[in-house]
Amino acid sequence: MSHIRTLAHKTISLNLSVIAFMSYSALLGEKALAQPPTSLTSSTSQGHANQEASSTQIYDFIMDDIDGKPRALREFTGQVVMIVNTASFCGNTPQYEGLQKLYEQYRDQGFTILAFPANDFGKQEPGDNKEIAEFCYTKYSLEFPLFSKITVLGDQKHPLYRYLTEDTAFKGKIKWNFQKFLIDRTGQVIARYAPKQKPLTSQIVDDIEKALKVS
Repeated sequence: MSHIRTLAHKTISLNLSVIAFMSYSALLGEKALAQPPTSLTSSTSQGHANQEASSTQIYDFIMDDIDGKPRALREFTGQVVMIVNTASFCGNTPQYEGLQKLYEQYRDQGFTILAFPANDFGKQEPGDNKEIAEFCYTKYSLEFPLFSKITVLGDQKHPLYRYLTEDTAFKGKIKWNFQKFLIDRTGQVIARYAPKQKPLTSQIVDDIEKALKVS
């Protein structure tokens, strides 16, 4: 008789354990349903997200103009832009004249030139911003934007030039004064010209005209 009672107690205990387990499982299921779904991102899509987050264009930069006032390059969004590192006492300095003519010829179509004086080559831009401005405006009557003196080489290279020479399809350090980069209306660098290549050469003119035709 005692054997039967013991067996009955064990059966009841087992049934209670099963019921408790089922109740606990149901509770876990309800909690799982209450949680928001976990977003699973593949390594490929995550890579694209990181790339997009770190992407850069010239429009992302704010540069000081020749008077030391901040000027956001996003101002030139939608224009064809030529970026040039310049110097006042270089064999290439007379290119200022050709650059001004380019600007006059195409500015009404949405073209501009951004000049960045730099003293990195032969110490041929030794003056301060005031002296540079006086030289450029007096001798060459420049009308396109002129910016404060920067560095385009080495550890102190300005982030704009780090972008131009390291993060575009036209990589490679600046060779000398008056290296030129051409940027299309979407902010993409589409050409790079040697320092000695004069602004009014047929290649540069043709490239500008083609870029201007693309809306």
